[in-house]
This record gives sequence, C-alpha cells and structure tokens, in this order.
Amino acid sequence: MSAWTAMAEQLSWGRYLAMGLMVLAGAAMQGVGGLGYAMFCAPLAAIFFPELVPGPLLAVGAPLALLAYLREREALNRQVAAATLVGRVIGTFAATGLLVLFSTHALSILFAVLILAAVCLSTMGWRVQPSTTNLSIAGVASGIMGTITAAGGPPFAIAMQHLAPATMRSTLGVVFFAGTIVSLSALAWVGRMGSDQWLLSLVLLPWMLGGFLASNRLARHISKATIRRWLLGTAAVSACIILLRVWL
Repeated sequence: MSAWTAMAEQLSWGRYLAMGLMVLAGAAMQGVGGLGYAMFCAPLAAIFFPELVPGPLLAVGAPLALLAYLREREALNRQVAAATLVGRVIGTFAATGLLVLFSTHALSILFAVLILAAVCLSTMGWRVQPSTTNLSIAGVASGIMGTITAAGGPPFAIAMQHLAPATMRSTLGVVFFAGTIVSLSALAWVGRMGSDQWLLSLVLLPWMLGGFLASNRLARHISKATIRRWLLGTAAVSACIILLRVWL
C-alpha cells in the first residue's frame, strides 16, 4: 500500500476540509499582519488535529513565510532583518541557560506578564522605536519565548508595530522562514518528520496558497493603524494563551 493510499484511508474529506480551512485562515492572517499563522493554527491543531503538530504545520508555514518575503522583498530593510535574526539566534541559545536556572512555568509567566504590560503601555501612548537595538532585543526575547513557550511572535509585534507594514511583513518573512527551516531540520534529525508528515504538509499547501493569495488584496486595503491594532491584539492573545496553559 502506498503512502498516498494509506493517508487517504485515514483522512476523511470532512477532516481534511476542516484542516484546510484552518490553514487558509491562518495564512490570510499572516499575509496581512506579518504574523498570526502559528498563533491561530497551533492551539486548534493541538486540540483537533494533533497529527499536524509540530512538523506539518511548520512545513506549511515555511513557504508561507518565504512568500511573504518575496512579495515585498523590495521593502526589506537588511539591517533590520540582520539585527532581528542575530537576536533570535542569541535568544534561542540563552533559553537553554535560563531553563537551568528557572522553571518553565516561572519564565512563561514572566514573559507573558511583560508582553501584556507592553501592550497596555503601547495602547496608552508608549512608543517603541523600531531601532536596531530594540529589534535585536525583540529577537532575543522572541528566541527565548519561542524556545520556552513555542510562541515567539509577541516581542516582534511590540517592537515592529511602528514599522511600515511592507517592511515588517518582509522582515518577519525572512525571520520566520529561517527559524522554521532550522526547526524542520531538527525534527527530521530526530525522526519526527517522516514521509507521512511531509505528505500531509503537501496536501495542505493549496489551502495555504489560497489564504496567502487572499491576503494580497486584503493587505492593500488595510491601514497601518489597523495592522498595528492587529499586532498588539495578537501579542495580547498569545500572552493570555501562555498564562492559560500555565494555569491549566
């Protein structure tokens, strides 16, 4: 029996449709706001479609991030992207040291509370300048949060809320693509990304492309102020989800 036949027997049309709609919505969100795919899809998949977590979701997210960069590559600020990527790598390694000193729950609560405080201050008029220093710090925080809580987007939402939308989306596309490739390589190395996971990713790609194409039109009609509110809202929801996981 081929891998395609085995997957077709295990995956009903109704289940496939539900997965596809989830991916389509997440891809559209990320195509407009620069992030949101993982935050939207990961919690739902963990509950309803555990076979998608983590490999297939990451494998679908990698080309989504690449498309976001390619669509607006002219707007990419290389200095911003480099600072963000370097910070992300440093934060990923720093997380291992922090986990030796502190518990996962304590660090999760700390970062979630800091993100919520930053969101509240931003809505009250506090302005975070998207400087190289601030973006590097956001990259470090994202690397730590991503390693500890699997939610690395909120620090970027805070630091990038005043960037031009096209620059923000292209920068996040580069950062997320690079990070996802590393994660997929690690999963393949430990045997958690086999042929079944790759096939499942492949059949969901059309839904991702549909969501991204829909975002092409949406992104042109959504203002910078609306995207800023979306970023802050996404950061706040992510922080609340982290706190909820710790509490449960």
